[in-house]
Amino acid sequence: MTLKEIVEKSRRIVFFGGAGVSTESGIPDFRSADGLYRQKYSVPPETMLSAPYFHAHTEEFFSFYREKMLPLWAKPNAAHIKLAEWEHAGKLLAVVTQNIDGLHQAAGSKRVFELHGSIHRNYCTSCGKFYPAQFIAESTGVPRCGCGGVIKPDVVLYGEQLDPDTVNGALAAIAAADTLIVAGTSLTVYPAAGFIDYFRGENLILINRDETPLDASCTLVVHGKVGEVLGALPSFTENL
Repeated sequence: MTLKEIVEKSRRIVFFGGAGVSTESGIPDFRSADGLYRQKYSVPPETMLSAPYFHAHTEEFFSFYREKMLPLWAKPNAAHIKLAEWEHAGKLLAVVTQNIDGLHQAAGSKRVFELHGSIHRNYCTSCGKFYPAQFIAESTGVPRCGCGGVIKPDVVLYGEQLDPDTVNGALAAIAAADTLIVAGTSLTVYPAAGFIDYFRGENLILINRDETPLDASCTLVVHGKVGEVLGALPSFTENL
């Protein structure tokens, strides 16, 4: 059965995506040959994006974060747009994403579980006031609230726990799906990679440029760019 045939037959699709979903929007991924984690820095990116580093070297954290983690210029690509169309048509239950760029919502998706948070939410660690990403981008040094507190991006840093409500919502959606499409992820980051184990539906689809540990367990594997693959599928404009 082809991907098109599986999608047409499905009624409760859940999409689980990683960094490879946004590369066609111009945002580099992390672990590929030219990814962020392969670039040379005096301090490894994984360290700079950790909770201990944020607290001990806050100004250096924000210098790296502004340069590499705030792609406010990025626009949704064909993958984001297609998924929003499917949700609007009643075919897609939810998007579960490891990305923090907010491009699914920018494309029109409503039910998005952001496992690692979002660059578009930032809060004062003292009073809790929220700030948009543009405030962080335009600030210098350590961004501070009017009350004097440090403003922290609402993203999950290494060493921090995932939000329990987001996790529970994502797992419930995956468990309810008849088709799970896993795309643009190496499936090496836990606990998120373990979410696949909660799928009990009929079709497990993998769309990724490279091989993953999940390939042998899938109903169908498509090696390619996520936007090109999803963009070629029907939009299902009528509610099903």
